[in-house]
Amino acid sequence: MAQSKQTAENKRLANLKPFKPGQSGNPNGRPKSITLSEAYRKMLATVDDTDPEKRTRAEVLAEQMYVKAKAGDVPALREIADRVEGKPRQTLALTVEKREQLEQAISGIMRDSESAGAPCSRAEAIAALSLFKPEASDLLN
Repeated sequence: MAQSKQTAENKRLANLKPFKPGQSGNPNGRPKSITLSEAYRKMLATVDDTDPEKRTRAEVLAEQMYVKAKAGDVPALREIADRVEGKPRQTLALTVEKREQLEQAISGIMRDSESAGAPCSRAEAIAALSLFKPEASDLLN
């Protein structure tokens, strides 16, 4: 029994062939897989056989979205505008109370930093606060 186990081990080790330096064990690399986005792009780029004008599927869908928007469908209109113009920037209203809270947080960071023996500037405190409250740097600089 022990001899058959050793023979099996020797056969397994005999199949292991070391690669020469600079030689890949997988020359073709990892098999390529298609992402969902790539699959959609590929599908939308093909001609729609049911379309009498032989337009691409993307062109047919764009036409359908346009017809909906023209008929007053606000979500369709918004989708077209977002695609063509880009989504509008959202504004952030800063109330006096919110600004006071942020200023207190900055003062606290500066105070804690100084008591730890590593004082920091207001700009550094805002940068630190921005890690937790991203709107802080835009609002306080």
